[in-house]
Amino acid sequence: MTAREQILGDIRRSLKRAAGEPPLVEAAPLPAPALRVPLTDRNLYADLFGKKFENLGGKFFRVRDAAAVVPAIAELLSQKSAVASNSPFLRKCGITGLPQVHAAFTDRDELKAACAAADIGITSADYALAATGTFVMLSSHNEARLVSLLPPAHIAIFPRSRLLANLDELLSILPRPADQTSSMVLITGPSRTADIEQILVRGVHGPGEIYAVIVDEE
Repeated sequence: MTAREQILGDIRRSLKRAAGEPPLVEAAPLPAPALRVPLTDRNLYADLFGKKFENLGGKFFRVRDAAAVVPAIAELLSQKSAVASNSPFLRKCGITGLPQVHAAFTDRDELKAACAAADIGITSADYALAATGTFVMLSSHNEARLVSLLPPAHIAIFPRSRLLANLDELLSILPRPADQTSSMVLITGPSRTADIEQILVRGVHGPGEIYAVIVDEE
């Protein structure tokens, strides 16, 4: 008799039940998940996202179209090295053509080395949640996790159409994330932690600076 069998046998004897006997009470089925998506004007999501995002210590930019992205972040990239994900939207915005931006990685070791040496990681975002100022990153060939997590600063550039109301709306669109990706990361503000004395430190487990660029017209 194994230890497991002995433990289960002891439990049955204490309950005065025989092996294989069905439970006295059948478990009730779980209720369907209750998702609450507010009926709000979607044109307000960008402003709400920006307010929540900056309250968390991020910096928010909103631009008219893809052509306005590079001028908007030119000062951030000045005299800095950056690594960009393989997102097609970044190519459309002209990010991957900048001389200080390294992109189009196919080898993981090369990507890791580039992210470790870069000042800034630039990605798009699969979704963004207006209610909390959160990026939703689905790990894929186009969006490697290292780009958003390893460099000390992170810039996410995404179209306004990617904005959702809240986590409930995300789960209504993507109820089973594991069917689509090996990893779904929710990024809400710069990385931060506090020790037992509650001294806040940024950038310990991820980027200490974070920026969002919302593009109104794709």
